[in-house]
Amino acid sequence: MKKILSGKVRDVYEINESELVIVTTDRISAFDVILNSAVENKGIALNLISLYWFNFTSGIIPNHIISSRLSDMPPYFSENPNRYDKRTSLVKKLKMLPYEFIVRGYMFGSLWEEYKSSGFYCGQKIPNDYRLAEKLSQPIVTPSIKNAVGNDEYVSDQRLKEEIGSEKTEKIYSLCLELYKTCYDHAIKKGIIIADTKFEFGYDESGRLILADEIFTPDSSRFWSLSDWKAGSSPKSYDKQFVREWLIDHKLNGVTPAPELPEDIIKTTARLYKDCYNKITGRKEY
Repeated sequence: MKKILSGKVRDVYEINESELVIVTTDRISAFDVILNSAVENKGIALNLISLYWFNFTSGIIPNHIISSRLSDMPPYFSENPNRYDKRTSLVKKLKMLPYEFIVRGYMFGSLWEEYKSSGFYCGQKIPNDYRLAEKLSQPIVTPSIKNAVGNDEYVSDQRLKEEIGSEKTEKIYSLCLELYKTCYDHAIKKGIIIADTKFEFGYDESGRLILADEIFTPDSSRFWSLSDWKAGSSPKSYDKQFVREWLIDHKLNGVTPAPELPEDIIKTTARLYKDCYNKITGRKEY
């Protein structure tokens, strides 16, 4: 076993040629900077939410999860349950596609900024006269390529079709929209709006398309409180937007060395992640 990656949030260990262990830490990042603060139990919330959604969507597309039981992993993990329990998953090693597929269902973030200035987003004409945070008439898929350094780069539909083929592109788009609609409809019953989200895919040893990474977590999605949502204003968020706004207000967004978050911001963020987990799953495991 060896650690092959220490990312912004996740540590990845190679177990053998076909399996990985992913540990979701309490690290938090914003504006491509890992902040010099940890949010208690954030990794547990992320892992458990993702496991919930992987199970919920398994009838739509297979995913990379093998087990979340420490007893199924090398002794290094099972012998340290205080460190690894509830935040660790054994997964299939895949041949990953180097893209993220973002599904946007609401007018917000970079979509809103570009729409205001041009009426387009990522080369797509956005019809209608939208307000901030208004629901789109139809969700849109905007793929990007993951860069090792700097921000991810938007990939046009045409470029994607040239690189992976029209049939695979259309299949992935269809899956993204089905996943988004299925989980959006489920979450809204729990009082949460999934405004946007992102997916990553890979192929297993038999060439099957597999859903991977994380899905519908506060780190990979924009979650809003349904009761507070109103088109034209910025809704209450269950994701990192709270931290992003604090950094922006204090002119610390993207600053290195990474700043430390105040204790009240850390506690509020931890509570938001826990509330999100409780609302989505209906469980209280921590």
